[in-house]
Amino acid sequence: MIPSRPFAQIDVFSSMPGYGNPVAVVLDGSGLDEAAMQRFARWTNLSETTFVLPPSDPAADYALRIFTPGGELPFAGHPTLGSCFAWLAAGGQAKSSEQVVQECAKGLVRIRRDGGRLAFAAPPSHRSEPSPATLASVVKALGIEAGQVLRAQLLDNGPVWLGLQLDSADTVLVLEPDQAQLSALGCKVGVLGTYPSEAAMPLISRSSREARAFVGAAVRGETPLVEVRAFAAPIGVAEDPVTGSLNASLAQWLIDAGEVPTSYVASQGTVLGREGRVHVHRDANGQVWVGGHCVRCIVGTAEI
Repeated sequence: MIPSRPFAQIDVFSSMPGYGNPVAVVLDGSGLDEAAMQRFARWTNLSETTFVLPPSDPAADYALRIFTPGGELPFAGHPTLGSCFAWLAAGGQAKSSEQVVQECAKGLVRIRRDGGRLAFAAPPSHRSEPSPATLASVVKALGIEAGQVLRAQLLDNGPVWLGLQLDSADTVLVLEPDQAQLSALGCKVGVLGTYPSEAAMPLISRSSREARAFVGAAVRGETPLVEVRAFAAPIGVAEDPVTGSLNASLAQWLIDAGEVPTSYVASQGTVLGREGRVHVHRDANGQVWVGGHCVRCIVGTAEI
C-alpha cells in the first residue's frame, strides 16, 4: 500500500490565492528516496516541490529538500517561506519563540515572523564577473541591446543566477527571451529594472495587466520600487513567477552597489498575470531579510 502523506500547496509572496508563486509541500518525506522525490516534483510540475524531514542538526527545527522538475536545489527562497508556513500551520513547534530554523543542503536558514509575513535571512551570496562571451550571448537571447544592461554579475547563494540590472522596469516587462537559446547556454538569468517613481508607474504600465498589478499593490501599500523577472530554462522552468533566492542575491548585490535602498519592495510575475511582492530589508547588522505573505490553497494528503 502506498502511504498517504500530509500535503499542502502554498501560494508565496501574495496574500491572495493565485497571485503569487505556488510551492507543493510534502509535510512528511520520511522514507522517500531521491528518485521518488524527483518523480513527484516532475508530476506536480511546479517550479519547486519540497519534502519536510527530521533535522540532522540539533539547532534546526526541520530539514527540507527542494526539487524543481529538473533537479534538486541546495536552497530556494519561496519554497523556504512556503514550507515554513505549511509546517507552522500543520502544528510545527519551533525551538525558539523568535525564529524558525530550517536545515537544507545550503546550511541553516533562519526564518522570522515579520508582521503578517514570513522573512528568511538571505544566505551569503558569492559574486563574480561573467565572461564577456556569456554576457553577449545572454543579451542576444533576451533580445536587447548591450547598452540596456547597466550592471551584470554572477550571483551564487546556492542557486546560480546571471543577474542583470537593466535600464528600466519597462525594459524588463517587455522582454520576450529566446528560451531555447537560454537553455542551450545553461544559464539561469535574473533581470531587474527600477521604476522611475511611484507617480510615473501608471504612465509606463498602460496594459490592463500592468495597470491591474499597480492598483492592487497601491491598495495594499506595497507599491514596488523594482520589477524582477527570472528565466530558468536550464532547469525546466521557462519563467519563475516569484523567486526568493534571486531577489536575495539581487538585493545583496545592488544594496552594496548603492543602486537600491536598504528597504524596498520588488514586483515579480506581472507578465505572467501574478502580483508577487517581495519585501527586502537589510538590518543594522548587514543581514538581508527577504519576506512576503503566504496563503494556503490546497490542504490534504498525497500518496507517494
